[in-house]
Amino acid sequence: MKTQVCIIGGGPSGLMLSQLLHLKGIETVVLERQTRDYVLSRIRAGVLEHGFAKLMREAECGERMDREGEIHEGFFVARGEQMQRVDLHAHTGNSVMVYGQTELTRDLYEARDRMKGIVIHQAEDVQPHDLTTDKPYVTFRHNGVDERIDCEYVIGADGFHGVSRRCIPKDVLREVEKVYPFGWLGVLSRTKPVSPELIYSNNERGFALCSLRSQVLSRYYIQVPLTDKVEDWSDEAFWAELKRRLPAEVAERMITGPSIEKSIAPLRSFVAEPMRHGRLFLAGDAAHIVPPTGARGLNSAASDIYYLYHAMLAHYQRGDDSGLDGYSAKALARVWKAQRFSWWMTSILHTFPGTSDYDKKLQQVELDYLFSSTAAQHSLAENYVGLPF
Repeated sequence: MKTQVCIIGGGPSGLMLSQLLHLKGIETVVLERQTRDYVLSRIRAGVLEHGFAKLMREAECGERMDREGEIHEGFFVARGEQMQRVDLHAHTGNSVMVYGQTELTRDLYEARDRMKGIVIHQAEDVQPHDLTTDKPYVTFRHNGVDERIDCEYVIGADGFHGVSRRCIPKDVLREVEKVYPFGWLGVLSRTKPVSPELIYSNNERGFALCSLRSQVLSRYYIQVPLTDKVEDWSDEAFWAELKRRLPAEVAERMITGPSIEKSIAPLRSFVAEPMRHGRLFLAGDAAHIVPPTGARGLNSAASDIYYLYHAMLAHYQRGDDSGLDGYSAKALARVWKAQRFSWWMTSILHTFPGTSDYDKKLQQVELDYLFSSTAAQHSLAENYVGLPF
């Protein structure tokens, strides 16, 4: 099999790049280790930057998103009984789109189906080769048969545990990581959301987040120790603890119900540099991970895809390789800004074990300053809706 661009990873990043390139006549093949049903069963983030939503429309995948997605022009920060709103639109003229990653991925799959795009699921033992030559190729096993794809470029969009990043020699790759001493216990429920906009809660018992996927589907989170397991938390225990971390007027109007999905996600910050090695380009979680507090994970992946898409267009349409050559530096510059914002949001909203009274006071002063300063709120809003690509 031959193609121009072989994309490893059939999540939203890989599918979006494949779709965008296909629309411009550039051939791609996508390899995905899991089944399509498995990919669509993942429950992930649902807050899209305005730039991400624009990219979905450019990929001709935005019709259902625009019809069913929720435009949010602000969000709330709760402290004790106090609720304060960050007005995203007033500060930036922009907003965010609340639309579940599962639905977004489904839209991308359906677009690839319409265009008869090649997405190979259950591709096992995927391995890129000859990445520093002008004739790279990728081998894999599918349905018990060894296969090979000859290509011009390889895109590693296969996540943190994927093979792509491991193909970069250890003396070239630099990895930096911060692991946080807690996780998020998340519950998805078929209930009306408690608020039309997200509520981020800073509480001495721990962080909480009230989010949503639609007007009938809610997503809630609470901060828990890394030692906790899902089995430790009944639905009743989760709802009781969530309510304790919210203002009374919010807790009183909350509608609870059986969980559809329940999971615990550890929090980490991670960056791998460089994001290019020869003909291999990393994108999304293969190169960087952020805590979900600032909703930057999927959005940071989207900026990688934006840069790669335009770099590939310049290469194939004009013979201009400057975008490919500058991809890693350009992508990482934005990645590190997202890292900073996610770290900052995490640090001001969570309860850290062993924190001194001095640090606790600083955290509260930071929040006091945020809501006393128009400039501070503008900075938060600018980062939250998404920095320019």
